[in-house]
Amino acid sequence: MDVLSEVLAICRAERAVTARFHLSAPWGLHSNGVAGSAMIRMARGAPWWIEAAGGNGPVRVEPGDLVMMPLGAAHRMGSTADAPTVSFAQLLTQRTPGARDEAPLDLRHGGGGEGCEMFSALLWFSAYCRHSVLSALPPLIHVRASELSTAAVLAASMETLVTETLDQRPGWRLSASRMGELLLINILRGHLLRGAAPAEANWWRGLSDPAIARAISAMHRDPARSWTVETLAREAAMSRSRFSDRFKALVGDTPMGYLGNHRMALAAEQLEAGHLPLAQVAQGAGYESDKVFARAFRRWSGLPPTAYAKREVARRAAMTDPQRAAAGN
Repeated sequence: MDVLSEVLAICRAERAVTARFHLSAPWGLHSNGVAGSAMIRMARGAPWWIEAAGGNGPVRVEPGDLVMMPLGAAHRMGSTADAPTVSFAQLLTQRTPGARDEAPLDLRHGGGGEGCEMFSALLWFSAYCRHSVLSALPPLIHVRASELSTAAVLAASMETLVTETLDQRPGWRLSASRMGELLLINILRGHLLRGAAPAEANWWRGLSDPAIARAISAMHRDPARSWTVETLAREAAMSRSRFSDRFKALVGDTPMGYLGNHRMALAAEQLEAGHLPLAQVAQGAGYESDKVFARAFRRWSGLPPTAYAKREVARRAAMTDPQRAAAGN
């Protein structure tokens, strides 16, 4: 049973913006982050340091390591842990003037010392992935080349993603999005294989328990089914009370609470896509009445379904400066 594949199967990257930085010591940069996005960085050359807001302090990153900020957290990085920093926004004002479109960035910065070539990709994922997958992850994930057998392949994929976008060959936008999805999946798999499940309760930790993972898998395979605690407990081959207690301890929510959140995240995905009428979205989320669904969705998101969809359309339209986003601002 490959529950991780089932959970991640619906995660789609809507868009990817990339950048390459030629950095030379001493150098330091800081970013305000980009909410609702995932930032992946990898560098060749000299080691470097990164610290993400909400993380556990500065982290030394070796050549070929990958770092990911699943929720686009504000962060600082540099040639040393305490290097003075300038903002990415300031660096962008120094670049050669030109039209801002979706062309990748290729920038230089630093004092002329030991070099570091950094490849960055900013990925905007669909609603389900943001609400149900990325939100459960720590502010910074560090995949060390020395600890994961596939790290070298991932680093090469990251470099290829960026260099191909710099060449802007036909289909480069779609290619970048799909390669970004593969990087996300493999970074999360490497994170899990290293035993890096979080200490706090969430679905990520629930996957570590085979019985609870079976119940999660069942909900993901058929979210609209009329599940009860009893039927889910049977999927886990556990008694009702033991299943409920174990699920709450690992996942941090009741089985029905988790199912409700999962359904709402799937509905948010459909609302953002805008291809289905509300009644069909409600049915896919396990609701026979679109009015009952609308009330449940409002409790979950704070907005009625139509208002939520309009807000997300406006949010995507507001992404008018992809070059600044690629830098991480």
